[in-house]
Amino acid sequence: MIYLDNSATTKPYPSVLASFQQVAEKYFANPSSIHSLGGETERLLTKAREQISQILQVHQEEVIFTSGGTEGNNLAIKGIALQHQNRGKHLITSQIEHPSVFDTCKNLEQLGFDITYLPVNQDGVISIDELKQSIRPDTILISMMHVNNELGSIQPIEEIGKIAKKHPKLFFHVDDVQGLGKVPLQLTDSGIDLCTFSGHKIHGLKGTGLMYINKRTKLFPLLHGGNQEKSYRSGTENVAGSVSLARAFRLMKENEHTKQTHLRSLHDYLRQQLEEMSHVYINTPIHSAPHIMNISVPGIKPEIIIHMLAEKDVYISTKSACSSKEMDESRVLAACGYPFDRTSSALRISLSYDNTLEELEVFVKLLQQAIHQLI
Repeated sequence: MIYLDNSATTKPYPSVLASFQQVAEKYFANPSSIHSLGGETERLLTKAREQISQILQVHQEEVIFTSGGTEGNNLAIKGIALQHQNRGKHLITSQIEHPSVFDTCKNLEQLGFDITYLPVNQDGVISIDELKQSIRPDTILISMMHVNNELGSIQPIEEIGKIAKKHPKLFFHVDDVQGLGKVPLQLTDSGIDLCTFSGHKIHGLKGTGLMYINKRTKLFPLLHGGNQEKSYRSGTENVAGSVSLARAFRLMKENEHTKQTHLRSLHDYLRQQLEEMSHVYINTPIHSAPHIMNISVPGIKPEIIIHMLAEKDVYISTKSACSSKEMDESRVLAACGYPFDRTSSALRISLSYDNTLEELEVFVKLLQQAIHQLI
C-alpha cells in the first residue's frame, strides 16, 4: 500500500497504540475518583499534560485536552464570541479556512455576529494590509489557520501575532492542525492566545487533540458539568487518549528535527515530476508546507482518478476529507481565483515522514497512466 492521504488522517504509530492500550487496561479509573487507582490515573494525565507543555514551551495549565481539531476550533471561536460579545461582535477570518472554522463563523452570523472573511491571493495567502484595515473597535477575535489543509499555503502568523499584540482587547486564534510537526510555530510571546491541534494528523489516535489557551484568556465553555480541564471541557477525561497524544507529540517533534530535509526532498521531487506531466496543473504555491501538494487535471472528475489509483493500492484524496463528499468545486481554490475547470478537478497528495522516494516514483507512474487512459 502507498498511502498519500496524510492530511486526511495518519496511520497511528505502534508505540502510540501500545501506550493507549496499556493505560486503558491498567489505569482505567476515573481520574476524579479519590481512591488510589483514581489518583494514579490522575497523575498519568498530569504527566501527559506536562510533557506536551514542555514540547510547546508553554505553561502546563495552558494545555487543555480535547477530542480534536473541530472541537478545538469551535471552542476557541464560540468561546471567545460568547464570552466577549458585550464588548464587540466582530470577528476576522479568511475565505479558505477549514470547515470547522468557516462554518462556525457562518453559524455565528445567525446569532448576530459580524464576520469579515479576508480574501487571499492566488497562493492562498491573506494581505497583512487588508487585515490591519479590517480591525475595528468592536473586533474581538482573529482566527487564522497556519497551514491550509488543501493547498499547503502558509499564512504569515508571526506578522499577524505582532498586529494582535497592538490590540490588547482582541484575541488571536490559530488553527495549527496541519502545521504541527511540519512547519514550526512559536506560541510563547507570539501574540497567539489560542491554538488548536489534532492527534490523528500526527500519527496519534482519532478523538484526541488539545488546545493551547493562554492563561490570560477567558472563554465561555461549550460543555458544562464536572469542571474538568479548567472548566473549559467538562466530562470524564480520556486519559489513555491523552497519554497516547503526548507520545505522538514527542515522536512528531523528533521527526520534525531529524526528517524535515527528507520530507522536503520528497515534496520537491513530486513537484518536479508533476511539472513535467501533461494535462496537470499545480495549485500549491512554491513556498508552502512540505507535506501537501494540490493539483488539477481539468476535464477529469477527481474521484475517477482516486478510484483508479485505489485499485492499485495507492491512496490520495480531493479537497478536505471533511468536505470531499459535498459539492464538486473546491471553495479554497475558488477563493484563490482559479477557474472552474481547475477548482472542480483538484486532487490532493499529502505526505508523511514515513513515505519514500520509491513510493512516489510508483505513484507518479500510475498517475500518468491513469491520466493517459482518461484524456
